[in-house]
Amino acid sequence: MLPFTARGGYTSFLSLAVGLGAVCGILASLTLTGLIAPAALPAIVAPIGASSVLVFAIPASPLAKPYAVIMGNILSAAIGVLVSIAIPHQMLAAGLAVGLAIIAMTATRSLHPPGGAAALTAVLLHPSSAGPTAALLFPLVPVGLNSLILVCVGIAFHRLSGRSYPHHAMPPSPTTETATELRREDILAALHKTGEAFDIELEDLERLLTLAEEHRDGRGAVRIAPN
Repeated sequence: MLPFTARGGYTSFLSLAVGLGAVCGILASLTLTGLIAPAALPAIVAPIGASSVLVFAIPASPLAKPYAVIMGNILSAAIGVLVSIAIPHQMLAAGLAVGLAIIAMTATRSLHPPGGAAALTAVLLHPSSAGPTAALLFPLVPVGLNSLILVCVGIAFHRLSGRSYPHHAMPPSPTTETATELRREDILAALHKTGEAFDIELEDLERLLTLAEEHRDGRGAVRIAPN
């Protein structure tokens, strides 16, 4: 799940760059949302910090897609607000809000882990206590606007750094599939057999296997090369 360099881990420079990118994203979200958010609502919510980790550190993750970040956070925050209004018992409301948020994000293909935190935050802050306007606004401002600004900063940051965001998987080489006879249905069958969900796009997994096979074939060619 963690992105690695060829040397087996983040270089110090890349780690610093990612951290600075997150700083810019958080500051931009806080500053710009603060200009719009009413006094009864915060200018930024804690789940955006978790979203920034995904957007800047692992942009290739399906969980970090712009749609997942924005839709997942807004939808979950809205669920949290509704549950906090419907259920006065905070502990029960907290658990139910997170559970419903996961179901909703899965159904809308917008699964984003910080969304669970957005639902929980809505229950704990209980924005409806500040009035119906605050309750209606909370999923959009600050949560939605925070998410949108963070994604925009993420897109700009990754373009400047030469990385792909939103991430688009590169298709595997068709020649390698013919040589190895490893097909997409084989990968799907293996994934189904594990019964687990993995944080990687199918196309990225195919490309990773292709590159590994090419490296293996190249290593074998070196070993049998004549003197």
